[in-house]
Amino acid sequence: MHVRSQPIVRLHLWLETEKGVFFGLGRLQLLKDIQAGQSLKGAAEHLGMSYRAAWGKIKKTEEVMGVRLIEKRRGNRQGYQLTEAGQLLAASFEQWFQDVEAYALKRARALFPCEPKAFKDPPAT
Repeated sequence: MHVRSQPIVRLHLWLETEKGVFFGLGRLQLLKDIQAGQSLKGAAEHLGMSYRAAWGKIKKTEEVMGVRLIEKRRGNRQGYQLTEAGQLLAASFEQWFQDVEAYALKRARALFPCEPKAFKDPPAT
């Protein structure tokens, strides 16, 4: 029996200025990893980047937004935590991405003669 593969809707959304990207899925994941208790170094390694690259991305976003996204944890000289602005940015971007993804999936299912699935949906059995 021939099993057809099910198409997957994948999106890459980001925010940028004339100087380039200042927030997208990679920076969201950095913030989420920090929020989950990983160090900035651990979050960077999880994403396959250097500490310096991760720090630079966070700093660029902070410059564009005009707010700090991370701050040193109290009582822990090496760790960071998200500021209130960092938490809000992460939550807002994640909600925006989910909204756009849901709309894209709905439209793909309406327009194409197949049954696309979301990127994170479990495989059909």
